[in-house]
Amino acid sequence: MKKLVVLFAILCPIFAAVQQYDGYQVYEVTAKTMEQLQALIELEQSGSYDFWNRIGFNAPTDIMAAPDQIQHLTDYLSKSNIEYRMKISNVQQLIDLPKSSEKLGPHSPRYNMTWDNYYRYDDIVEFAYELAATYPQLVSVSSAGQSYEGREMILMKISNGGDGTKNAIFVDAGIHAREWIAPATVTYIIRELVENYAAHPQYIDDVDWFFMPLINPDGYEFSHTNVRLWRKNRRPNDDVNSTCVGTDLNRNFGYHWNEGGSSDNPCNEMYHGPEAFSEAESKVVRDAIWAEANRTKSYMTVHSYGQYWLTPWGYTAELPDDYDQMYALAAEAVAALTAVYGTQYEIGSGTVLLYPNSGPSDDWAKGVAGIPYSYTIELRDKGPVYGFLLPPDQIIPSGIETWEAFKVIAENVAKMP
Repeated sequence: MKKLVVLFAILCPIFAAVQQYDGYQVYEVTAKTMEQLQALIELEQSGSYDFWNRIGFNAPTDIMAAPDQIQHLTDYLSKSNIEYRMKISNVQQLIDLPKSSEKLGPHSPRYNMTWDNYYRYDDIVEFAYELAATYPQLVSVSSAGQSYEGREMILMKISNGGDGTKNAIFVDAGIHAREWIAPATVTYIIRELVENYAAHPQYIDDVDWFFMPLINPDGYEFSHTNVRLWRKNRRPNDDVNSTCVGTDLNRNFGYHWNEGGSSDNPCNEMYHGPEAFSEAESKVVRDAIWAEANRTKSYMTVHSYGQYWLTPWGYTAELPDDYDQMYALAAEAVAALTAVYGTQYEIGSGTVLLYPNSGPSDDWAKGVAGIPYSYTIELRDKGPVYGFLLPPDQIIPSGIETWEAFKVIAENVAKMP
């Protein structure tokens, strides 16, 4: 009987219904008045549409509509005098794009990842453990905890040893399931740090690194097997008598939780959960950050998309007292990133550049854990086409340019008191 249960668990994803997005369209809209902004906020709070990015004033916001919603959406936008244009005419066509033919080049035969495509949870875990086996003097891997569905949430420490007092950098990725470019880029950077150590030893000799390359593993797997554009984790919301599944983990951290820019509707993409740290995954990340907070000088949580380098705070338009220092380091990092391919990033507070969001991990990392240089990095692209559906041939360029920014952060962290 046990063998049958295991076999069913293995085969289950094959037979699971995969959501198709034929005829789904994405519209880019721009609110240029406060009345228009309020109209978009009300539309988002209705939970009827998938807002792909945060609402911004005088900045583009992308909204996906199912075929039977398109007329209602365009009528609403027209009635509200909100400018809009069709950005993606058929979402499924982008999902069905072929994998890239670009290869990273020589890599360890011990793991599958070559950054020519988006890889699954098991491949990412295998990559981490194989790096640790091949480079035990630099890499160690541990389980920081488990997700709701029981997947291991790995924590990688990259260090050449020492007494544990070196300044540290903490990086995580994949808090939103559909943002596949985030764990892909972060694993690229991990590979560069470790496998090319001889070319730039100072980035490990002078700084300790902590990486959690995939902190929403259940949602990430579900976005591969069932619903490509799934955002939240996968815990059912039985505690609020809802049939809807999932909490937005980046609204679940316990610093000014539920103070705007999130939702108390369990069916909403930005549902903040029944209470702060209600989710297994956010608790695991919290505890992993806290364990090294006393020496961590920079926390970077990697997302997509929009090409933003964001600072706290999310819950208010007020800026941290050390905002000028945070901005200066971000500007230096972004300049190095832009120098590679010309990719443009905007820098600033998420609330000022976009719209409030309470309960994000970077607010907690700075406001509670006391990590001074805490950032949210929104990777490629900015448009006009892809959004979350960035083609695999952009993984390596994203990794290359983001690595240049990380080098700047590391150089500065190494010099901090």
